[in-house]
Amino acid sequence: MDPIAWIKVIEEAQAGDELRQAYEQAGAARGRVANILKVHSLQPRAMTAHLRLYLDLLFGQSDLSRADREMIAVAVSSANHCHYCIEHHGEALRTLTKDVEWVATLKREPATMALSQRQRVLVDYALTLTLRPSELTEADVAKLRAVGLSDAAIHDAAAIAAYFNFVNRLALGLGVALESGQESSAPHRN
Repeated sequence: MDPIAWIKVIEEAQAGDELRQAYEQAGAARGRVANILKVHSLQPRAMTAHLRLYLDLLFGQSDLSRADREMIAVAVSSANHCHYCIEHHGEALRTLTKDVEWVATLKREPATMALSQRQRVLVDYALTLTLRPSELTEADVAKLRAVGLSDAAIHDAAAIAAYFNFVNRLALGLGVALESGQESSAPHRN
């Protein structure tokens, strides 16, 4: 069995009470425990907090659609070259949009691909927050409002972009491997 990450990961069968509960929550919420959550096995409370934030941002009440949220996830992950999240969230976006080529293009070139005006403003905002956050100004928020986004949606776009910057760095910094059976354009680096 290939390692899940570059650090020790306690598997579910060896989990103590607190970790077992965290694994049960993660498994109940998503049907299985993804490696990006398993990497928290040494800190079960972090796993639980991470899961809650993920579920709220990606599946909770929002003025952004599920596809909008996954589009932001893929764009940010592409900018960060995080193959783990590109693959996971690219697959989710493909399932939502049913557009294999559009998702493949987003994964490769989020900054230059053809998008609707609303999508372009959302992706550009997420990419700037990812690559040049100190360059954002109130004018960038005004652009989001101009394409019809509410302040709640703008908050969610910022929070989702920030969350994926966190998760991308966690995956890249700890060498989190894709789950077996998951396709990847880049192998796990040992």
